[in-house]
Amino acid sequence: MEITELQKDLAATFRWTARLNMHEGVANHFSACVPGSSTDFYVNKAGLHFSQIKASDIILVTKDNIEELKKKPDLVDPTAINIHGAIHQKVTHARCIFHVHSKYATALSTLKDPIMKPIDQNTMIFFNRVSIFNEFGGLGFEDESIKMANALGNKQHLLLANHGIITTGETVAEGFNYLYYFEKAAETYLTALSTNKELNIVSDEIAEKTAQETADYPINLAQLHLDQIKKILDKEEPDYKN
Repeated sequence: MEITELQKDLAATFRWTARLNMHEGVANHFSACVPGSSTDFYVNKAGLHFSQIKASDIILVTKDNIEELKKKPDLVDPTAINIHGAIHQKVTHARCIFHVHSKYATALSTLKDPIMKPIDQNTMIFFNRVSIFNEFGGLGFEDESIKMANALGNKQHLLLANHGIITTGETVAEGFNYLYYFEKAAETYLTALSTNKELNIVSDEIAEKTAQETADYPINLAQLHLDQIKKILDKEEPDYKN
């Protein structure tokens, strides 16, 4: 089967996530819907370290093979099928989904009040754009996954209390860019909290204006970010495309 650009893009984001030390063992998963479908999607093969994932390790899950793949946990992680399958079906704007247990996002998820206050440009990006899933009930198997999809609703991202983060995007570049900046925002926010000093929180009006200006930026920074990542990988780890 011919390798698609979607698979190459996803493979690049796995490699870069490993470089950023935002991976966790051989857990966590990214996915992207096949163009024109909300039931068929690509997701990473089970049991592979992010630094080793190639485009050919990105598995196609379809409405025709999903039940069979659920019986093959050594091929596709059951939680990946359930979480990503449920969200792709129920949340039409979530074309690409990124889920990690990265250090700062996960630390943020353990707070009683995990909503980041708008204290810098990165935290403002996520102002009123993150749902909180506060019903941790174990691993992301079928029932838990449906609850996650319902909790995401019309927001772009989902902070899983006591668990981690899910970011979404219309494209691989957009979803990954949000993942990158959510971790940066969480790091800044938690660092600021650790000083025990009063935070200089901007107004809701300015936070919303900044978030919208970022979303409407006149050039596609997310795509440029991914293009630069792929350019580096083309020189240093070209096998990601295989």
